[in-house]
Amino acid sequence: MLPERPLRIALLTHSINPRGGVVHCLELAEALTALGHAVTVHAPGPAGARFFRATRCETRLIPEAAPPAGLRGLVEARIATFVEWFSRPGHADFDVFHAHDGIGANALLELRQRGLIPGYVRTVHHLDASYGDAAVDALEARSILGADRLLCVSPTWQQQLRDRFGLAADIVGNGVDTARFTPLASAADAALKARLGLGTGPIFLAVGGIEARKNTVATLRAFARLRHILIDAQLVIAGGASLLDHGAYRRQFDAALADEGLATGPGEPVVLAGVLADDEMPALYRIADALVFASLVEGFGLAIVEAMASGTPVAVSRLAPFTDFLGTNDCLWADPADPESIARAMCHALMPGTRARLVAAGHAVAKHHDWPGCARAHLAAYTDLLNALPRTEFDHA
Repeated sequence: MLPERPLRIALLTHSINPRGGVVHCLELAEALTALGHAVTVHAPGPAGARFFRATRCETRLIPEAAPPAGLRGLVEARIATFVEWFSRPGHADFDVFHAHDGIGANALLELRQRGLIPGYVRTVHHLDASYGDAAVDALEARSILGADRLLCVSPTWQQQLRDRFGLAADIVGNGVDTARFTPLASAADAALKARLGLGTGPIFLAVGGIEARKNTVATLRAFARLRHILIDAQLVIAGGASLLDHGAYRRQFDAALADEGLATGPGEPVVLAGVLADDEMPALYRIADALVFASLVEGFGLAIVEAMASGTPVAVSRLAPFTDFLGTNDCLWADPADPESIARAMCHALMPGTRARLVAAGHAVAKHHDWPGCARAHLAAYTDLLNALPRTEFDHA
């Protein structure tokens, strides 16, 4: 059931950087806005900061002081920032409050307990086994157990929520903007290729930075195997903005680089591109011969459908949640624990017949994931929640 009137919706996300959950939040906000609803995305950030890209919806950057050192201090400070903001007169004038992570959800839980909001929705994009801090783990569980409505983006995490917490969640899916991510080349492609020092290739792309759950070391080991026969091949690693400390894993990655004798930098075998401007991402997918997505843990894997919409074949870990939405012939499957298996998938992506099949299959997958459909699934969940909550002063005619 969809709402009978436009809703005022507050979306909360923990960051202004291009992580998957933040991208999902912004795209959802724009799709809801296009359907006629008044959406404001809230995020904490330093004074003068802004989201990683411009949006067609309202955004509210909540100024925060420099947080204490460590993950726990950061999490607790950002929860407090949200609570203080929405406690101000007029700042909680919304029909729906929806958090996309445990930070925003803990703030909304506290606000509900104070009687300042009627209830909240929480999206669980994925569940970590542990954050390495018992207090942070407890906050994450608390935000899930206290939610009035739970959403997730794939059947895998729906089942995980049932198994670990005994809770039901609605699947709302994910999307891709096929008008933005397209196979059609532009002048930006050549400019980005030159700036990164990319040659004749083949060019392999990994998105998400250097992290254990992204399995970056195994991807690097696989690439090193291919370099023995494809001497001009290059690996581009893009992204990496994160609240978590990945220093220990970065040291493993650097050791693997040294072990394989691979140099980094523009024009070198491995290009550490870092976080690119958002308007450069479609070009990055197009200039890659294949996306290598050998992750061990993901909520969904937005980069997969973005690459597919861009006409780029994808090598993917044969794991859930990827097996939830990709068929046998939609991608090149690999064992993420075996660099040799990843290397074979990367190599097969270069074969002309295989490429043609994968490009066609990828286009069909991308068409199946659209943001308007995702927004309508959210609206149905919002309506059910509003109908279930007791009538209070928060209801508006």
